[in-house]
Amino acid sequence: MVVDPIWCPWLCRRCSSSQQVLQAPSGPLRVDGTYASALYTASAKTSSLEPTDKALKALKATLAKDPKLVNILASPTLKAEDKKLVVAEISKAAGQDKTVKNLLEVLAENNRLGLVNDIIEKYGILMGAHRGEIETIITSAVQLDIKAMSRLETAISKSQFVGQGQKLKAINKVDPSIMGGLVVEIGDRTIDLSISSKMAKLNKLLTDAL
Repeated sequence: MVVDPIWCPWLCRRCSSSQQVLQAPSGPLRVDGTYASALYTASAKTSSLEPTDKALKALKATLAKDPKLVNILASPTLKAEDKKLVVAEISKAAGQDKTVKNLLEVLAENNRLGLVNDIIEKYGILMGAHRGEIETIITSAVQLDIKAMSRLETAISKSQFVGQGQKLKAINKVDPSIMGGLVVEIGDRTIDLSISSKMAKLNKLLTDAL
């Protein structure tokens, strides 16, 4: 497992050198992914994967309600004393979860509090792999109703893209720019059935014909 050097001291202080380091399920390891992976490993060692996941979801919900707070977290000019106040405040949203609080303190020390939402997302992906879930993102021009999502989930679950024993986790994202139709992302595959994509192909054909 690759661990961000900035993150190493935090992790090593809490893991005995005589203990085997528990590895997170494989996944993307950009900076946010590296922090998420190290958080997963630390939580696994204390058997607190689910509590940490619950704390992160609570924190995400709090941030979603306060866009100004998100902007403050992303500010590179935030003073050290202000960072401590911010960490103390958002730690309350995470239910004072010790592992999450330690993460926030390290992010504050290294001016990376702006990565919080991305780290939460990556941790969710790791937890999905831990639970045997496979995530699919269904993008539509308007919000899909429960019935439509249920039909799509059933169809995708029976497809070759979902392995035996895997649980499908479907997420509906709205993007008016696709104009209609759907874009389905599952794993590293993308199935683009959007109207915007069809129009782009038609425009290319017309342009090439001229």
